[in-house]
Amino acid sequence: MSDPYETTEELLERLLRRALNSFDLPDPTVERLGTALAHSTALHSSHHSSGLHRETFKHAFLLIDGSSLMLWELVHNVGRDGATQHELYLEQGEARLAASRLPHPRGAESRTTAGAGQGGGADGRDADFDTDLDADLDADLEILAALMATHPPAAPRIYAPDNSADHARRVLRRAENGDRPGEDTARVLRGALAHQITQAFGRQCNVEGRDAGFTLYEHAFLLLDGSEVSIWEVEHTATPDGRHMCEVYETEHAAREAMELRARVR
Repeated sequence: MSDPYETTEELLERLLRRALNSFDLPDPTVERLGTALAHSTALHSSHHSSGLHRETFKHAFLLIDGSSLMLWELVHNVGRDGATQHELYLEQGEARLAASRLPHPRGAESRTTAGAGQGGGADGRDADFDTDLDADLDADLEILAALMATHPPAAPRIYAPDNSADHARRVLRRAENGDRPGEDTARVLRGALAHQITQAFGRQCNVEGRDAGFTLYEHAFLLLDGSEVSIWEVEHTATPDGRHMCEVYETEHAAREAMELRARVR
């Protein structure tokens, strides 16, 4: 039914090209599908008898804005000379209704399954939707989102020439952590021409039964030789008496590790 090497773009083109009712899909929906980054396809239900073959597939698409969109595909042989036909629907209920309207030979032996092996009734009707399949698809989409997520390009820095060397000195001086940047970093920052302050993180959380706030700032400096240097300042209240505390680190990774540690142990 599906090609593991088929791209999302190729799958969409194939679905829309072969569906008898693709023209019924709203134009805005087709435009959104055009931004799909990844997809996951799973069999929802199937029915096979001596005269009728019917399957319903759920196609889940991850869009560029991080949202998801589902297409329900009904595949059956109720066409001229038993040719396979395809129909697309936006809602599960619409696909189920279309499937129920397909003619079914009376007295014919039939077998109906749903999802990952869930049994159906002997009357040929689709069994209840397999909720485990929904969960699997949601998990697939979460994984795809994590794999396909791209961070927006960083905006160009806007440096302010506002006594930046003294600003660096004051940031380093107020740091209370023992592993703060040393004299080498201080010496480099004495040549700062301009700087920019950006908040990279901010959150309230519970630390040992008490509210505590964490804020992470990046202090970026433009140096005399045109190079750039950043130091990372953590401000928090995860202290025994709830007072405000400042810590400074040379890397973002070290600063975030310190916040995680403070959030767990005082």
